[in-house]
Amino acid sequence: MSVPSPIPVTVLSGFLGAGKTTLLRYLLKAEHGLKIAVIENEFSDAGIDSQLLGDEPVQVMTLANGCVCCTIHTDLTKALFLLLERLDSGEIDFDRLVIECTGLADPAPVAQTFFMDEELRERYILDGIITLVDAAHADQHLAQTIAQAQVGFADRLLVSKRDLVDDAAFEALSARLTRINRRAPIRVVEHGKIDLAALLDVRGFNLNADVGLSLRPVRSSPSIDRISSLVLRSDQPLDIDRLSTFMNELLEDHGTQLLRYKGVLNIAGDDRRMVFQGVLKLYGFDWDAEWAPGETRKSVIVFIGDDLPKDKIREKFALSLVAA
Repeated sequence: MSVPSPIPVTVLSGFLGAGKTTLLRYLLKAEHGLKIAVIENEFSDAGIDSQLLGDEPVQVMTLANGCVCCTIHTDLTKALFLLLERLDSGEIDFDRLVIECTGLADPAPVAQTFFMDEELRERYILDGIITLVDAAHADQHLAQTIAQAQVGFADRLLVSKRDLVDDAAFEALSARLTRINRRAPIRVVEHGKIDLAALLDVRGFNLNADVGLSLRPVRSSPSIDRISSLVLRSDQPLDIDRLSTFMNELLEDHGTQLLRYKGVLNIAGDDRRMVFQGVLKLYGFDWDAEWAPGETRKSVIVFIGDDLPKDKIREKFALSLVAA
């Protein structure tokens, strides 16, 4: 019996009122031909369908367009296994999963769920974290560190209520989001409608050389946010033993502050790129393709963290370089 392909999972995050439920309604009603299961938790400000909320810990309903809505009053892991049981029994059918986080939720525990349990790792694959940002109330929301963290964890940022702010306010917001998260492209979502290509097949957690290194430029100005991006670059090759020491010390000292990180590295004495990425203290690395003939070999690492000592980290990273 062949092992089924892992089900891609999209985590939908964003502060209260940012438009997650509106986006979910669009996903669940649009005639896109996809079989999407949505896990919506009971803390949403406006449920997709209030009659789904009953006394059962997990309720599942198949909708007219073939999508599946799952409302949970229990922990996420139980809901994930229940969906698999019903999928395997033929009771329901889906090939993608979207999980809505509550407005005040930290996406980290949701992401870690798909790394910690071996069976869930085999059956699901985390595709990306999508965060909605309310343009009209972003200043108030981003005053809270949890909202900044939601932006920092994101692989894609969707800005809602763009029509309620002028161009200058939108540009200022975009610059602020970029300072927090250099990796995540910014898209505008209009009343929940979005090109599904911005949501699905993001491959944000694939271990590959796509670091989002077409990094958006950011204006150098004092940040009012605790969460921000740190980019380390070097044209000099890295000593793999010193690099290992650098990363081990960084994770030991600041692992809980490192929301997301990803890198492509030029290792001395090897013609292959080394790629790595992580969430908090969970990370993985592997060898990627060889550097192309004539290609400039360089290392780039993007850290998105909470109040990181940036100068200290830069100094320690410099010790990993092979002397020219």
